[in-house]
Amino acid sequence: MRLRVLIPLLSVLLLPSGTATADPTPPVRDFGNGADRNEEAAGVAESTATTARELAPESTPELTWRPDHDRGYPRRTTLPIPPDNPADASIKLGLIPHHAIAAKLNQLQAVGDRVSAEVVGRSAGGRDMYLVTVTAPESAAETRRQERMRRQIESGDRIQTRKYKAPVFVNGNIHGNEWEGTDANLRVIEELATSTSPQIKDLLAHTRLYFNITANPDGRVLGQRPNGNGFDLNRDFVTASQPETRAMRQIMIDNQPVVMIDLHGYVNGTLVEPTTPPHGANYEYDLFIRNAYANALGIEQAILALGYTPEKDGTFPPQIPFRDSVEGWDDWPPIFTPQYAPFHGAVASHTIEFPMRVNGGDYNNQPVAELQRRSRINVDIASAAIRATYTFVQNNREKLVGDQIEMFRRGAAGEPSKQVPLGIVPGFGPEDVYNTTYPRAYAIPATGPAAGRLVDHLIANDVRVDKAVLPFRANGRTYPAGTYVVDMRQPKRGMANVMLEAGADISQRVDAMYDISGWSHALLWGASADPVTDRRFHAAAVPVKAASPTGSVPHGNGPLALKLDDAKAVRALNDLLGQGVAVTLAADGTAIVPASARAAARTVADRYGAPFTRAGQTSGTPLSSVRIAAAVSADELFTLRELGFAVTPVSTAVLNAGFDWSGADVLFVSSGLSYGALNPAAKAALDSFLAKGGVVTRGGTGANFNAAAGLLTATAVAGRGDANGVVTVSSTTGPVGAGSPAHAFVYSPRWFTALGPEVKVEQSYTAEGPLVSGHWRANPDGTGGPEAARGQAAVVSGRDERGAAVVLFGTEPMFRNHPKGLFPQVARALFWTASSAKVLTP
Repeated sequence: MRLRVLIPLLSVLLLPSGTATADPTPPVRDFGNGADRNEEAAGVAESTATTARELAPESTPELTWRPDHDRGYPRRTTLPIPPDNPADASIKLGLIPHHAIAAKLNQLQAVGDRVSAEVVGRSAGGRDMYLVTVTAPESAAETRRQERMRRQIESGDRIQTRKYKAPVFVNGNIHGNEWEGTDANLRVIEELATSTSPQIKDLLAHTRLYFNITANPDGRVLGQRPNGNGFDLNRDFVTASQPETRAMRQIMIDNQPVVMIDLHGYVNGTLVEPTTPPHGANYEYDLFIRNAYANALGIEQAILALGYTPEKDGTFPPQIPFRDSVEGWDDWPPIFTPQYAPFHGAVASHTIEFPMRVNGGDYNNQPVAELQRRSRINVDIASAAIRATYTFVQNNREKLVGDQIEMFRRGAAGEPSKQVPLGIVPGFGPEDVYNTTYPRAYAIPATGPAAGRLVDHLIANDVRVDKAVLPFRANGRTYPAGTYVVDMRQPKRGMANVMLEAGADISQRVDAMYDISGWSHALLWGASADPVTDRRFHAAAVPVKAASPTGSVPHGNGPLALKLDDAKAVRALNDLLGQGVAVTLAADGTAIVPASARAAARTVADRYGAPFTRAGQTSGTPLSSVRIAAAVSADELFTLRELGFAVTPVSTAVLNAGFDWSGADVLFVSSGLSYGALNPAAKAALDSFLAKGGVVTRGGTGANFNAAAGLLTATAVAGRGDANGVVTVSSTTGPVGAGSPAHAFVYSPRWFTALGPEVKVEQSYTAEGPLVSGHWRANPDGTGGPEAARGQAAVVSGRDERGAAVVLFGTEPMFRNHPKGLFPQVARALFWTASSAKVLTP
């Protein structure tokens, strides 16, 4: 059994009085926008979501970067220099502001023939992202040869590893207010560009070093953890909702690093992965742990060699969670950069958390001189981690490349998940062993927009997807021609499986997790992905580069129906409503479009991939564009706007300052709004709105609002606060539940009891389970576990005594923009509450 590290605490106790120090930070979890996200609303003064949209309007296209394999190195690109911004939060710390990075890179490119810089993406706020490649000069022919070898490696083919330049990827500043990785990147690039050392010359002759200078320019400038849309980018990798994440994904796919490090702060002493259990079951972990642990030990020694001490500097010795901690810093979910990178070939990847805190309260309260002292130490430590990593690759290049080949070969051969031998590295025990069972294939019926979205997402993640040209048999059924097939005999089968499998309930194996524990694109994205277990499976199929179009309008002249069962249908409907089309909402939740709007329907069907059908009825409640006053988290604000809703962010402070309710049809409450904290004028104005408007709530903040405002008669019961994962649910034929998937996502789950006669259950947790995958334990007193939620109401609706239409969610239907198959349920709640309220309004 590993022992939890005690050095930081003991070091604090032994420090002489008056010693300069930063507070030690043990490796406890920062859940980002997880359980605590209920407490702060997005889009108000402290948020930058609106700023991001002003900087990057919808008309600004996203930069799509791909490497040019027909050009050699160096590539002398003159980067455009943005205007000076004296408000850049980096300046106070003595670090480089974003507006100065391009000029610095232009200067480094001019130093010699080793440095090439490119703009590889733009942030949500429209700021450039810079990828720097440092290597010895290459002719165009040599670059093409290197690319051929890279593709051979990806196919699992053997190559002459001595001729291959091993790729190394260093990711800096993914959390905007963890600044120093950017400056360390620039320091090391300059060292490599100017060094006359034979060792550096040899390194660059056999290696390509890729530096993502700052992964989060918005957060760097604004001094905040998330990007300009309010997203923690280090939680977004298997969703890829943000442009910065998509840029990083492409860097890893196209350059296939053997080793990568992600530079963060702040944990004192410096935290260097690998991690505690549970370990991701879809990795080739035997290859990974040997390399990751060896590199971690080298990084540790490089940091110790700097000579920083607790007594002199307030800097504690490095800690390696795998060696020094029991649990709580795991690599289970593929949402983080170092946990995503192995699926694209990294046989060692690390989060590095340098030690000296300069963000949060320290940024505002510490003297500038002390902040800059801490930042200098962090840059030194991050630079040492980079140097140790490239030295590790230099000394082990052929082995690392060989392990990458072996990883891809196992996937292409369809070999079973390999159980890692105990003791493969010191301390590797039974608690570290996690495996999965790979199916022979997945069959994805091409039944609509959700299937197309899932297929396109798989392809964007470099998963090979085929399309059947003939019907085939699998799972005891016949699948028609046109069915998508993900053959699991492919090099990146781990990437495919980590998204498509249901996952596992790991509640009993560990007590503490770093972040989410359950996810599944197959269960949460609205499409079916059926695992095929027959090893003799065969389907006549051809590779596809993109899913087939899904938008359609039937021939004829009559009215049309649009089933609101997918986000693309919701977006199409909101577009039609924005054009003033007279759409009605049928009792079953289907939108009815008049025959006169067929031309508009054809346009939105093509634009969004929405399938229209012939309408079987024409009666229903008239719809109009829904205007939402939203006290919601950043991910919910982003999702609601992505669905095409008009959203005005609100909070307790906004309402207390005076808010014009005439521009709102529905109030959505999940974060940052307390009914009891409203002043009398704000409360009166809100009560007046509640007499004619609709309300949708989610989570603890929403449940509290419902109780305080006296809306529906329902008692909200809270599950364990860190519980999360995929759950099974059953839905009714109500206006919100009808057409909902059989699975939902929960984080800090809620359920509703003691329901009044005005309350209708729209969705319940199933009596069996309900947890499919994730981590959900009961509280120490036995309450709050999944057993207590069985059969209980998860989503309810009704009208309060004033006539307001209300929907309460105990699930997480928009969590981090991920469970896309649940978005239509939210839309139906908004349309129903808005239309019901308007029907009742004189």
